[in-house]
Amino acid sequence: MSNNRQLCVGLSIAVTWLTGNGWRREDSNVEAIYSSEFYLDLARRAEQAKLDFLFRPDAMFLSRQAVVESPAFSSIDPTLLMASIASQTRHIGLVSTASTTFMPPFVVARQFQSLNQISRGRAGWNVVTSLAGNMNFGLSEMPPSEQRYARAREFTEVVRKLWASYPHDGLRIDRAAGVYADTDKVLTIDHQGEHYSVQGPLNVPAWNGPRIPLFQAGASDAGRDFAARTADAIFAATPDAAAGIELRNDLRRRAVAHGRRADDIRLLPGISLYLGATRAEAQELYRATQEGLDPERKLARANELLGIDLRELSPDTRITPEMLPPVGKVYSQTHAMLLRRLIERERPLLRDLMTRPEVVGAAYWQVIGTVEDAVSEIRQRFEAGALDGIIAIPGGSPGCMDLTLGQLMPRLSEEGLLRSEYTSTTLAGHLGIE
Repeated sequence: MSNNRQLCVGLSIAVTWLTGNGWRREDSNVEAIYSSEFYLDLARRAEQAKLDFLFRPDAMFLSRQAVVESPAFSSIDPTLLMASIASQTRHIGLVSTASTTFMPPFVVARQFQSLNQISRGRAGWNVVTSLAGNMNFGLSEMPPSEQRYARAREFTEVVRKLWASYPHDGLRIDRAAGVYADTDKVLTIDHQGEHYSVQGPLNVPAWNGPRIPLFQAGASDAGRDFAARTADAIFAATPDAAAGIELRNDLRRRAVAHGRRADDIRLLPGISLYLGATRAEAQELYRATQEGLDPERKLARANELLGIDLRELSPDTRITPEMLPPVGKVYSQTHAMLLRRLIERERPLLRDLMTRPEVVGAAYWQVIGTVEDAVSEIRQRFEAGALDGIIAIPGGSPGCMDLTLGQLMPRLSEEGLLRSEYTSTTLAGHLGIE
């Protein structure tokens, strides 16, 4: 890997450092998580550290069981949040999330074109097909994965057509002639497809600059193919380097097969950070965050992903591939695949399986240690070809967020892995998109 390449770095501003027992800390400020000021402070600090973008995942449902123990997916609307941040920042990208399963294309196209105008070219769309929430939108069950991605392909096509339907150069604003816009350039899209019928044009003109980058977060076969066709960057769960290398190589191969360049797609795995001044301090932070969490919920999650009942087994039972049935209908095919891959590779004891990020979290790569440990692991994976960047997911405490922004990011800059100054004011510019 070329030594002059730099990481593309984002910060997740979902309140991951307040999950588990993190919100119970006296310094958590959990009461403020529905206010814009809470996130504006993070945004200013992330911009000061010269990060490429803020990343706001989203869900269109609330688990009543999960919210008893943590904020879970309760959150303010991500695009409204990013719009509030836009006015208080100047360089950092703003990646918001919208579902192609539950939202109309026209509404999504308008939201993101509006955010791009407000932020002057810093908007990004995290395209998701959603894993749950159907009962909030009149659907008796979630459509199967293949169907969701088929709709997503057409949905994204419609959004892109709408973004192009009212180009910036369609604005004439000729006061003398009394002509505001050029009707030869502001055009209907007249889309008639399998899933959508949309006339257009969009009622928000395009910003005068680079296009809006697309992010995606699915690693199933259908998700990979959709990403390779469409996305500029992939937010992924790669719990080990081998998973990252395999996913990155596969995405690049698929992108070429779809007529794109391999470098057109960037793999940005989530990195779950539990950082301390010492390794012992970081381990204690992780332990305190996880302590007392319901073991039955962890077992239920593993049972659902694997398709077997682990409750009757001894903690010292070794879980082997032979014990697993064929993959059935699961909440997340991506996480089921990662957990099965772990079992095939390591054949772990049940007690060890229950501590893995594939079970207790979202299967993200975990670093539990010092800032220097994180720098070392990031460099190793970057040089091994397991990533093009990272999306930082601080965990456990506000102190971990402080170490991430105040020490880890400056160290990455010192190592030449992250810029020391911005050279662009747009998200596309940060990502190197032509």
